Amino acid sequence: MPYPFQPISLTASATLDRDVHANGPLVKLNAAAGLTITLPASSGKGDTYRILIETTVTSNNDVIQVANATDVMMGMVVTAQDAADTAVIWEAAATSDTITLNGSTKGGIKGDYIEIEDATAGFWRVLGHTSATGTEVTPFSAAV
Repeated sequence: MPYPFQPISLTASATLDRDVHANGPLVKLNAAAGLTITLPASSGKGDTYRILIETTVTSNNDVIQVANATDVMMGMVVTAQDAADTAVIWEAAATSDTITLNGSTKGGIKGDYIEIEDATAGFWRVLGHTSATGTEVTPFSAAV
């Protein structure tokens, strides 16, 4: 039996919709010039969004952000370092509400993957696997 959800390719900034993007389809980011993905407001319904970087960011950033000034992220992103066979783990701070992937030091390279779950009202659980170049830095910030 074929998988019922077809991947969704985004080439421009968008607000994710629970009925379209949650709990199944892979959301593929395909914008070398970067784009911004805004999550719906967190409610604790358990919806999961799976995001794959399919096109490496070459200018600007791919940004994944919450919908409002109340929601924050909890969790981590594991980044493979390019200088050695090592990785670094970035934890979300208590105020983190944005993930920025720049195609270099913060990830955003083809094949990077972020999973975000509406864990409880006001909180998004994040688990990501990225690769980076240069001197790696955290992709998390408080920007909304």
